Amino acid sequence: MKPKHKRAFSTRAERSGKAASHGADAERAEHVRTRVRLMIEITARAGSYRKGLVKAAERLSPEEAMILADLEAHGLQVPQFRDVLRGGHVLVDDPQLYEKWRHSKGSHPRLSSHHRDIDKKLYPDIGMHGQVVREKLHGRTAQGTWVQLEKTPAAFGGPKLPRPSDLRHLMDYVVYKLTDSNVGPWGLSRMTERRPLYLAPVLAVPTSLSPPIARSLTQALRRIEANDDVTAASQELAARFPPPDRPDLAGELGQALSARAGRGLFGNSDVWVTQTPSRTAAAVLRESRAAPAADGWATGGSS
Repeated sequence: MKPKHKRAFSTRAERSGKAASHGADAERAEHVRTRVRLMIEITARAGSYRKGLVKAAERLSPEEAMILADLEAHGLQVPQFRDVLRGGHVLVDDPQLYEKWRHSKGSHPRLSSHHRDIDKKLYPDIGMHGQVVREKLHGRTAQGTWVQLEKTPAAFGGPKLPRPSDLRHLMDYVVYKLTDSNVGPWGLSRMTERRPLYLAPVLAVPTSLSPPIARSLTQALRRIEANDDVTAASQELAARFPPPDRPDLAGELGQALSARAGRGLFGNSDVWVTQTPSRTAAAVLRESRAAPAADGWATGGSS
Protein backbone atom coordinates (compact mmCIF):
# COMPACT_ATOMS: atom_id res chain seq x y z
CA MET A 1 0.00 0.00 0.00
CA LYS A 2 1.36 3.41 -1.06
CA PRO A 3 1.94 6.03 1.63
CA LYS A 4 -0.68 8.77 1.84
CA HIS A 5 1.83 11.57 1.42
CA LYS A 6 3.03 10.14 -1.90
CA ARG A 7 -0.53 9.94 -3.21
CA ALA A 8 -1.16 13.53 -2.12
CA PHE A 9 2.01 14.64 -3.87
CA SER A 10 0.95 12.77 -7.02
CA THR A 11 -2.49 14.40 -6.93
CA ARG A 12 -0.99 17.87 -6.57
CA ALA A 13 1.37 17.19 -9.47
CA GLU A 14 -1.51 16.02 -11.66
CA ARG A 15 -3.54 19.12 -10.80
CA SER A 16 -0.54 21.31 -11.53
CA GLY A 17 0.00 19.58 -14.88
CA LYS A 18 -3.65 19.98 -15.85
CA ALA A 19 -3.58 23.65 -14.87
CA ALA A 20 -0.46 24.23 -16.96
CA SER A 21 -2.03 22.44 -19.93
CA HIS A 22 -5.23 24.45 -19.55
CA GLY A 23 -3.21 27.66 -19.39
CA ALA A 24 -1.31 26.76 -22.56
CA ASP A 25 -4.58 25.94 -24.38
CA ALA A 26 -6.09 29.26 -23.28
CA GLU A 27 -2.98 31.11 -24.50
CA ARG A 28 -3.16 29.39 -27.90
CA ALA A 29 -6.89 30.13 -28.18
CA GLU A 30 -6.29 33.81 -27.41
CA HIS A 31 -3.49 33.91 -29.99
CA VAL A 32 -5.86 32.50 -32.63
CA ARG A 33 -8.58 34.98 -31.67
CA THR A 34 -6.15 37.89 -31.97
CA ARG A 35 -4.95 36.72 -35.38
CA VAL A 36 -8.48 36.30 -36.75
CA ARG A 37 -9.55 39.69 -35.36
CA LEU A 38 -6.62 41.30 -37.18
CA MET A 39 -7.63 39.53 -40.40
CA ILE A 40 -11.14 40.93 -40.04
CA GLU A 41 -9.84 44.45 -39.38
CA ILE A 42 -7.57 44.24 -42.42
CA THR A 43 -10.22 42.96 -44.80
CA ALA A 44 -12.68 45.57 -43.50
CA ARG A 45 -10.39 48.30 -44.90
CA ALA A 46 -11.17 47.33 -48.49
CA GLY A 47 -14.62 46.46 -49.76
CA SER A 48 -18.10 47.11 -48.48
CA TYR A 49 -19.68 45.27 -45.57
CA ARG A 50 -22.73 45.67 -43.44
CA LYS A 51 -22.13 47.94 -40.48
CA GLY A 52 -20.88 46.44 -37.26
CA LEU A 53 -18.27 43.95 -38.53
CA VAL A 54 -15.33 45.39 -36.58
CA LYS A 55 -17.47 45.75 -33.45
CA ALA A 56 -18.58 42.13 -33.75
CA ALA A 57 -14.93 41.05 -34.16
CA GLU A 58 -14.21 42.46 -30.70
CA ARG A 59 -16.64 39.85 -29.28
CA LEU A 60 -15.30 37.00 -31.41
CA SER A 61 -15.65 33.67 -29.59
CA PRO A 62 -12.87 31.04 -29.54
CA GLU A 63 -15.13 28.64 -31.48
CA GLU A 64 -15.69 31.17 -34.28
CA ALA A 65 -11.99 32.00 -34.37
CA MET A 66 -11.11 28.31 -34.66
CA ILE A 67 -13.34 27.83 -37.72
CA LEU A 68 -12.01 30.89 -39.53
CA ALA A 69 -8.43 30.02 -38.59
CA ASP A 70 -8.92 26.48 -39.96
CA LEU A 71 -10.02 27.96 -43.29
CA GLU A 72 -6.96 30.22 -43.32
CA ALA A 73 -4.77 27.19 -42.59
CA HIS A 74 -6.23 25.49 -45.67
CA GLY A 75 -5.21 28.35 -47.96
CA LEU A 76 -7.86 31.02 -47.42
CA GLN A 77 -6.57 34.45 -48.48
CA VAL A 78 -7.80 37.88 -47.44
CA PRO A 79 -9.69 38.53 -50.74
CA GLN A 80 -11.47 35.19 -50.33
CA PHE A 81 -12.14 36.01 -46.68
CA ARG A 82 -14.52 38.72 -47.86
CA ASP A 83 -16.68 36.16 -49.64
CA VAL A 84 -16.70 33.94 -46.57
CA LEU A 85 -17.96 36.81 -44.40
CA ARG A 86 -20.58 37.58 -47.05
CA GLY A 87 -21.92 34.04 -47.06
CA GLY A 88 -19.86 32.38 -49.78
CA HIS A 89 -20.21 28.60 -50.04
CA VAL A 90 -16.82 27.03 -49.27
CA LEU A 91 -15.60 23.52 -50.07
CA VAL A 92 -12.54 22.23 -48.23
CA ASP A 93 -10.78 18.99 -49.18
CA ASP A 94 -10.58 17.85 -45.56
CA PRO A 95 -13.30 15.58 -44.11
CA GLN A 96 -11.71 15.85 -40.65
CA LEU A 97 -12.91 19.44 -40.36
CA TYR A 98 -16.50 18.19 -40.27
CA GLU A 99 -15.87 16.16 -37.11
CA LYS A 100 -13.74 18.87 -35.53
CA TRP A 101 -16.40 21.56 -36.00
CA ARG A 102 -19.23 19.15 -35.18
CA HIS A 103 -18.00 18.70 -31.63
CA SER A 104 -17.11 22.33 -30.95
CA LYS A 105 -18.93 24.24 -28.22
CA GLY A 106 -22.38 25.52 -29.20
CA SER A 107 -22.78 23.25 -32.25
CA HIS A 108 -26.19 21.71 -32.92
CA PRO A 109 -27.85 19.69 -35.72
CA ARG A 110 -29.46 21.78 -38.44
CA LEU A 111 -31.64 21.11 -41.45
CA SER A 112 -30.57 22.47 -44.82
CA SER A 113 -30.98 21.79 -48.52
CA HIS A 114 -27.24 21.73 -49.26
CA HIS A 115 -25.52 18.65 -50.71
CA ARG A 116 -28.51 16.34 -50.76
CA ASP A 117 -26.39 13.46 -52.04
CA ILE A 118 -24.93 13.03 -48.53
CA ASP A 119 -26.60 10.75 -45.96
CA LYS A 120 -27.91 13.35 -43.50
CA LYS A 121 -28.61 10.72 -40.84
CA LEU A 122 -24.97 9.70 -40.84
CA TYR A 123 -23.63 13.21 -41.43
CA PRO A 124 -26.21 15.77 -40.27
CA ASP A 125 -25.64 19.40 -41.09
CA ILE A 126 -24.35 21.37 -38.09
CA GLY A 127 -25.11 24.94 -37.09
CA MET A 128 -23.50 27.29 -34.61
CA HIS A 129 -24.34 30.84 -33.56
CA GLY A 130 -21.71 33.55 -33.12
CA GLN A 131 -21.13 37.30 -33.12
CA VAL A 132 -19.17 37.30 -36.38
CA VAL A 133 -20.39 34.15 -38.14
CA ARG A 134 -23.98 34.90 -37.02
CA GLU A 135 -25.12 31.41 -38.05
CA LYS A 136 -22.40 29.05 -39.24
CA LEU A 137 -23.66 26.02 -41.16
CA HIS A 138 -21.41 23.16 -42.23
CA GLY A 139 -21.68 19.58 -43.42
CA ARG A 140 -19.95 16.78 -45.26
CA THR A 141 -19.26 16.37 -48.95
CA ALA A 142 -18.16 13.20 -50.69
CA GLN A 143 -14.50 14.22 -50.36
CA GLY A 144 -14.41 16.84 -47.64
CA THR A 145 -16.32 19.51 -45.74
CA TRP A 146 -18.48 22.45 -46.77
CA VAL A 147 -19.22 25.55 -44.72
CA GLN A 148 -21.34 28.66 -45.19
CA LEU A 149 -22.15 31.66 -43.00
CA GLU A 150 -25.79 32.76 -42.90
CA LYS A 151 -27.30 36.09 -41.92
CA THR A 152 -30.21 34.48 -40.07
CA PRO A 153 -30.73 30.91 -38.78
CA ALA A 154 -33.75 28.76 -39.55
CA ALA A 155 -35.41 25.90 -37.72
CA PHE A 156 -37.79 24.61 -40.40
CA GLY A 157 -38.77 20.98 -40.08
CA GLY A 158 -37.83 20.69 -36.42
CA PRO A 159 -40.09 20.24 -33.39
CA LYS A 160 -40.08 23.97 -32.68
CA LEU A 161 -42.73 26.35 -34.00
CA PRO A 162 -41.71 28.92 -36.64
CA ARG A 163 -39.92 31.93 -35.18
CA PRO A 164 -39.40 35.50 -36.45
CA SER A 165 -35.92 34.47 -37.58
CA ASP A 166 -37.52 31.87 -39.86
CA LEU A 167 -39.42 34.63 -41.63
CA ARG A 168 -36.23 36.66 -42.02
CA HIS A 169 -34.57 33.53 -43.39
CA LEU A 170 -37.35 33.30 -45.99
CA MET A 171 -36.68 36.92 -46.94
CA ASP A 172 -32.99 36.07 -47.38
CA TYR A 173 -34.04 33.19 -49.65
CA VAL A 174 -36.06 35.61 -51.79
CA VAL A 175 -32.99 37.86 -52.07
CA TYR A 176 -30.95 34.81 -53.10
CA LYS A 177 -33.44 33.94 -55.86
CA LEU A 178 -33.54 37.52 -57.13
CA THR A 179 -29.79 38.23 -57.01
CA ASP A 180 -28.37 34.71 -57.39
CA SER A 181 -26.18 35.53 -54.39
CA ASN A 182 -25.92 34.02 -50.93
CA VAL A 183 -27.01 36.28 -48.10
CA GLY A 184 -24.26 36.22 -45.52
CA PRO A 185 -23.92 38.00 -42.20
CA TRP A 186 -21.98 40.91 -43.70
CA GLY A 187 -23.09 41.11 -47.32
CA LEU A 188 -23.89 39.18 -50.48
CA SER A 189 -21.63 36.65 -52.23
CA ARG A 190 -21.81 35.17 -55.71
CA MET A 191 -20.01 32.08 -54.38
CA THR A 192 -23.03 29.78 -54.17
CA GLU A 193 -23.23 26.00 -53.97
CA ARG A 194 -23.25 25.89 -57.78
CA ARG A 195 -20.20 28.18 -57.94
CA PRO A 196 -18.36 27.46 -54.66
CA LEU A 197 -15.05 28.65 -53.32
CA TYR A 198 -12.52 25.80 -53.24
CA LEU A 199 -9.80 25.58 -50.62
CA ALA A 200 -6.88 23.17 -50.96
CA PRO A 201 -8.39 21.25 -53.87
CA VAL A 202 -6.73 17.94 -54.69
CA LEU A 203 -6.03 18.65 -58.35
CA ALA A 204 -2.29 17.94 -58.74
CA VAL A 205 -1.58 14.45 -59.99
CA PRO A 206 2.11 13.55 -60.51
CA THR A 207 2.84 12.12 -63.92
CA SER A 208 5.93 11.49 -66.01
CA LEU A 209 6.68 13.09 -69.37
CA SER A 210 7.47 11.10 -72.47
CA PRO A 211 11.11 11.51 -73.65
CA PRO A 212 10.27 13.61 -76.75
CA ILE A 213 8.11 16.03 -74.72
CA ALA A 214 10.73 16.25 -71.97
CA ARG A 215 13.46 17.11 -74.52
CA SER A 216 11.28 19.73 -76.20
CA LEU A 217 10.36 21.28 -72.85
CA THR A 218 14.00 21.34 -71.71
CA GLN A 219 15.07 23.10 -74.94
CA ALA A 220 12.35 25.71 -74.47
CA LEU A 221 13.39 26.31 -70.86
CA ARG A 222 17.05 26.71 -71.88
CA ARG A 223 16.07 29.29 -74.52
CA ILE A 224 14.06 31.23 -71.95
CA GLU A 225 16.93 31.10 -69.46
CA ALA A 226 19.45 32.24 -72.08
CA ASN A 227 17.23 35.20 -73.03
CA ASP A 228 16.87 36.11 -69.36
CA ASP A 229 20.65 36.07 -68.93
CA VAL A 230 21.14 38.46 -71.85
CA THR A 231 18.49 40.93 -70.71
CA ALA A 232 19.46 40.84 -67.04
CA ALA A 233 23.03 42.02 -67.76
CA SER A 234 25.18 43.04 -70.67
CA GLN A 235 25.81 40.39 -73.29
CA GLU A 236 29.55 40.41 -72.47
CA LEU A 237 28.96 39.77 -68.77
CA ALA A 238 26.37 37.08 -69.53
CA ALA A 239 28.94 35.21 -71.60
CA ARG A 240 31.58 35.48 -68.85
CA PHE A 241 29.27 34.23 -66.07
CA PRO A 242 27.06 31.44 -67.42
CA PRO A 243 24.34 29.99 -65.15
CA PRO A 244 24.90 26.65 -63.43
CA ASP A 245 24.37 23.65 -65.66
CA ARG A 246 21.30 21.79 -64.43
CA PRO A 247 20.70 18.49 -66.24
CA ASP A 248 16.94 18.28 -65.65
CA LEU A 249 15.24 21.63 -66.14
CA ALA A 250 11.87 20.02 -66.84
CA GLY A 251 12.00 18.13 -63.54
CA GLU A 252 12.23 21.39 -61.60
CA LEU A 253 8.75 22.35 -62.74
CA GLY A 254 7.27 19.58 -60.61
CA GLN A 255 9.00 20.56 -57.41
CA ALA A 256 6.60 22.03 -54.86
CA LEU A 257 7.58 24.57 -52.26
CA SER A 258 7.67 23.41 -48.66
CA ALA A 259 4.93 24.33 -46.18
CA ARG A 260 2.30 26.66 -47.67
CA ALA A 261 3.33 27.51 -51.20
CA GLY A 262 1.56 30.12 -53.28
CA ARG A 263 0.79 33.80 -52.89
CA GLY A 264 0.33 33.73 -49.14
CA LEU A 265 -2.36 35.07 -46.87
CA PHE A 266 -2.85 38.43 -48.58
CA GLY A 267 -2.66 37.16 -52.17
CA ASN A 268 -3.73 39.94 -54.54
CA SER A 269 -5.76 41.81 -51.92
CA ASP A 270 -6.19 45.58 -51.93
CA VAL A 271 -4.55 45.95 -48.54
CA TRP A 272 -2.25 48.82 -47.71
CA VAL A 273 -0.17 49.83 -44.71
CA THR A 274 -0.41 53.30 -43.19
CA GLN A 275 1.91 54.55 -40.50
CA THR A 276 3.23 57.83 -39.16
CA PRO A 277 6.74 58.68 -40.45
CA SER A 278 9.41 58.36 -37.79
CA ARG A 279 11.06 61.70 -37.12
CA THR A 280 14.04 59.96 -35.53
CA ALA A 281 14.58 57.77 -38.59
CA ALA A 282 14.32 60.80 -40.89
CA ALA A 283 16.89 62.68 -38.81
CA VAL A 284 19.31 59.74 -38.94
CA LEU A 285 18.92 59.47 -42.72
CA ARG A 286 19.60 63.18 -43.16
CA GLU A 287 22.73 62.94 -41.00
CA SER A 288 24.04 59.94 -42.96
CA ARG A 289 23.78 61.88 -46.22
CA ALA A 290 25.76 64.82 -44.83
CA ALA A 291 28.24 62.72 -42.86
CA PRO A 292 31.87 63.95 -43.16
CA ALA A 293 34.33 61.82 -45.06
CA ALA A 294 36.44 59.40 -43.04
CA ASP A 295 40.12 60.17 -42.42
CA GLY A 296 42.34 59.25 -45.31
CA TRP A 297 39.56 59.36 -47.93
CA ALA A 298 38.92 62.20 -50.35
CA THR A 299 35.37 63.25 -51.13
CA GLY A 300 36.13 64.57 -54.57
CA GLY A 301 38.83 65.87 -56.88
CA SER A 302 42.36 64.55 -56.99
CA SER A 303 44.65 64.20 -54.01
